[in-house]
Amino acid sequence: MKRQLLLLIALFVLLATAQGQGRVSYLPTDSLTICRLLDEAHSQPRTTNFPLFFAKKFLGIPYVAHTLEINDDERLVVNTRQLDCTTLVETVTALTLCAYRHLFTWRDYLNALVAMRYRQGQLDDYTSRIHYFTEWITLNTEAGIVTEIQEPNPPFSAIQQVNVNYMSRHPESYKALRAHPEYVPAIRQMEQSITGQRFSYIPKQAVKNSVLLRQVINDGDIIAITCKKAGLDIAHLGFAVWQADGLHLLNASMLHKKVVEEPMTLYQYLQQHSTHTGIRIIRISK
Repeated sequence: MKRQLLLLIALFVLLATAQGQGRVSYLPTDSLTICRLLDEAHSQPRTTNFPLFFAKKFLGIPYVAHTLEINDDERLVVNTRQLDCTTLVETVTALTLCAYRHLFTWRDYLNALVAMRYRQGQLDDYTSRIHYFTEWITLNTEAGIVTEIQEPNPPFSAIQQVNVNYMSRHPESYKALRAHPEYVPAIRQMEQSITGQRFSYIPKQAVKNSVLLRQVINDGDIIAITCKKAGLDIAHLGFAVWQADGLHLLNASMLHKKVVEEPMTLYQYLQQHSTHTGIRIIRISK
């Protein structure tokens, strides 16, 4: 009872602060969820696998796409009630960073989220948000938030040469670009800045239940599925979960319409998608 009262008092103060800034979009239940999870993490042993600890808290949450596109102006959206593959990864990563750094307040969480979602941690307009996951990896690696694993070879035996242009070629598919066509040149410039970059990845035929892969990929690593769809770099995201039969993906699934641990192995999952080429592995930095 005392803990709940303290959480409510802290929430009241922080709600007033965030609403006064006018750049955060959320419901009270989102703040309560984040504060509760951080409070739970505070009492966990330091050896806890925090990416999986937090990711599993969201199992069963409905899959909903485009939850960051609900406002006419750009805001820091916090939505723990509805998740897509990217917002699941960002939510869990922000929570994990807070736990690793012993920061357990709502404000700490917002700071972590804005730091990873926006270029140089500066929330301005739609173009300041990081839209392609390759850029997300690169900038958050530079910021010390994550590290991409690209060796040894094998299993990292394939090279992805990034070639992105989907957003600038299909502005009609994005609410903000339909409303603000003047943003398209900045989006195109951003695409050009990451096009041509090369990254080592594990081809999908090599994603097997092997001793080598178990040594290379840790439970809770972020898995970014590479693809050969024109103009795109990454098709889907989730977290690595090792089971007896091999590697599985904990993800916000459009197929299952909720956050799930895929019952099939990731190898089987990848074989069902002809445009999926393999996986890149990203680890949250302690």
